Amino acid sequence: MKNHLGSILVGVIVLLIIGSLSLFVVDQRQNAIVFRLGEVIDVRKEPGLYFKVPLLDNVRFFDVRILTTDTAEPERFLTSEKKNVLVDLFVKWKITDVRQFYVSVQGNELLAQTRLLQTINDGLRAEFGNRTVHDVVSGERDKIMELMRARANEDAIKIGVEVLDVRLKRVDLPQEVSASVYSRMEAERKRVANELRSTGFAESEKIRADADRQKEVILAQAYRDAQRVKGEGDAKATSTYSRAYEINPEFYAFYRSLEAYKQSFKNKSDVLVLEPNSEFFKYLKSSGKTGK
Repeated sequence: MKNHLGSILVGVIVLLIIGSLSLFVVDQRQNAIVFRLGEVIDVRKEPGLYFKVPLLDNVRFFDVRILTTDTAEPERFLTSEKKNVLVDLFVKWKITDVRQFYVSVQGNELLAQTRLLQTINDGLRAEFGNRTVHDVVSGERDKIMELMRARANEDAIKIGVEVLDVRLKRVDLPQEVSASVYSRMEAERKRVANELRSTGFAESEKIRADADRQKEVILAQAYRDAQRVKGEGDAKATSTYSRAYEINPEFYAFYRSLEAYKQSFKNKSDVLVLEPNSEFFKYLKSSGKTGK
């Protein structure tokens, strides 16, 4: 009885081993290639449970999700101005044909990345050589990235992958070039600033001179008008005095004497030394006699 149970247990274990060797699972993130004695016999792209012949077949899995490849160090490229620029980039790609991928690069992601980067670097050298620093930094940067993606994808199809995107993360001048460029930029900014200051000073002097001229004109016109008004007033006053004098010369003389008295004895401390029979006291004398 014990021997019979042992045989059954051994049989179950053998079946389990054979079953585990006969089954494999493909994840939704993977594609699988089935080999028989080293030769590709099938490709499984749909997720699920699959069978294989134990000991004869083996399975290799490939990640078909989007992969990212970054450059380890910035690459140096030469522009049309014969200036070096440092470019840091990354590539987004994925495996689309696992059979072709295995045949072309033995299913090695590192070899695929190396080939893609080599293709992109060759293309960038050609594109940068036809463009200025301004073009590669900002002017035509998007156009260059799209060209690189299309060109890299043409070569990528041959190894069973698709290039989804090529991005230039950073385009910088080398340190030894940056210092001279910044110095030239600073000198240019100073030149422009000095030019603007000179232009502003000249304009301010022009405005100030024009304002001074207008001031003198206005003052001259105001003085002319004031003198004219004053002259007209004096003429009118003289005319009025003359008519008044003609009407009653005695009263006019009396009025003028009163004005003279008022101006002469305005303050208590005023002193006036005259002869008693002076014409100045004419009306005072007359007033006294009238009082008697």
